[in-house]
Amino acid sequence: MLIRLYKQAYSGLSRNSWYLCAVMLINRSGTMVLPFMTIYCTHQLHFSIKEAGAVMGVYGAGAVAGAFIGGKVTDRIGFYDLQVFALLSGGCLFMLLGFQHTLLSMAVVTFILSMCNESVRPANNAAIAQYSTAETRTRSFSLNRLAINLGWAFGGGLGGFLASINYHLLFWVDGCTNIFAALMLLWLLPRTKPISSAHIDKAIKKASSAYRDHVYLVFILLTILFGMCFFQLFAMQPVFYKTQWGLTERYIGLTMTVSGLLITVCEMLIVHNLEGKRHELQYAAIGALIVGVSFSSLNILPVGAAMAMLVAVILTIGEMVAMPFMSTFWIKRTTDFNRGQYAALFTMAWSTAQVLGPVLAGLIIEHAGFVFFWWLVGALCLAVSLGFGALHWVAGKEKPIATTSS
Repeated sequence: MLIRLYKQAYSGLSRNSWYLCAVMLINRSGTMVLPFMTIYCTHQLHFSIKEAGAVMGVYGAGAVAGAFIGGKVTDRIGFYDLQVFALLSGGCLFMLLGFQHTLLSMAVVTFILSMCNESVRPANNAAIAQYSTAETRTRSFSLNRLAINLGWAFGGGLGGFLASINYHLLFWVDGCTNIFAALMLLWLLPRTKPISSAHIDKAIKKASSAYRDHVYLVFILLTILFGMCFFQLFAMQPVFYKTQWGLTERYIGLTMTVSGLLITVCEMLIVHNLEGKRHELQYAAIGALIVGVSFSSLNILPVGAAMAMLVAVILTIGEMVAMPFMSTFWIKRTTDFNRGQYAALFTMAWSTAQVLGPVLAGLIIEHAGFVFFWWLVGALCLAVSLGFGALHWVAGKEKPIATTSS
């Protein structure tokens, strides 16, 4: 019975979707620097929590710029060449970042790294849409998330182990996996040409602009708020576990590994069974609420390694319920000729959250402490959940959006 469910969940996906999944798996298997950045800055470079939060915020600022540029480039030249460039340049810059020791140099290199590295996201989203059909799109996004989180599980666990030996190993491994992923992309996937939109009337293109889609812009705002909360997973939660609960880097990495493995095993089944039963925004609302509960529970649960693992499980459940359907919501609003715009805004939302989340978190924790902060995160997630619910009601009154399927 279980085998049949897995077979149904994974059937019908294109070969190129699987190849893209393999590339992202290799890329994310080296995701080690970002989850341990705040610990590295505070314990190795002796920055304050506020300064470490500022470095994370700079990464988010670069990601916003990279997402905007990536969306423009994707619509203009296509997603293939941009992904190759982003992976290669990001790999080299990760290695360079390991040689920086001052706040200014860390901030400058982090910004450039983030701008290059995160420009891959709009292109990757457009590639997923291109390699899938309307029927397989949500599962294709989930498959990509599966690869990312399986890589995250491996990278987080190995990163915790390497950090306990030498933090500089993180930068080398992260950089090498980026470069190897670019080489795999060149080997496995055929180079594609951008879709010509010269024959589309300018008025139609203007009317279908993502920047004029008011429902989508509200969705982007809610995504930013949700992302500000979710990104505490690797912004302030690791520092909290280290300084308040006394957990080691290895165990913090293990919680990330368990989270990634749980997504690997369960998400495709969950998506396959939930898809089509409710509106995507309803699932986003439910997932945001669960994420809020996970962070707020840090103020309630007794201190201990087992409780940290429980929080990781609850947070991962919320992530699995919300995020695949958030991607499906925006992709349903696109055409072949404006997908880069929508993908860029969606990526910029998460990148903006990476700017605001760590910076504001550092300021709040420094002045009010962790207890107040975790309650605040829970309350914000509740507000986001209600916002998604209200947006679902508004979106239900819209006329169907005409799309051009890939």
